[in-house]
Amino acid sequence: MTGNAIVLCTAGSDAEAARIAHGLVERRLAACVNVLSGVHSIYRWKGAVHTDTECLLVVKTRRDRFDDLRAAIRELHSYEVPEIVMLDIAAGDAAYLDWLDANVDPAT
Repeated sequence: MTGNAIVLCTAGSDAEAARIAHGLVERRLAACVNVLSGVHSIYRWKGAVHTDTECLLVVKTRRDRFDDLRAAIRELHSYEVPEIVMLDIAAGDAAYLDWLDANVDPAT
């Protein structure tokens, strides 16, 4: 197991997704964020089933930064309850994981 993780988060628009992605990378909470537009989400919210088009953010970070990253997403996000799910990276290309580590500030 590495010390790295992927965090998934959805946003309601391309502009919001870009704003969140830039904020996370600028704060060195993420080395990279991929923004996938046109994600069709079907979910239950406040007793009703909704269907919306969202953007999926795939955030590459370090596990020890999750608490700060989660706080930043909540600060930057418009949703009352944003999706913030961390998935551990079990293994990966050593050069890529070294780059990821070098571009995320360690937790203080």
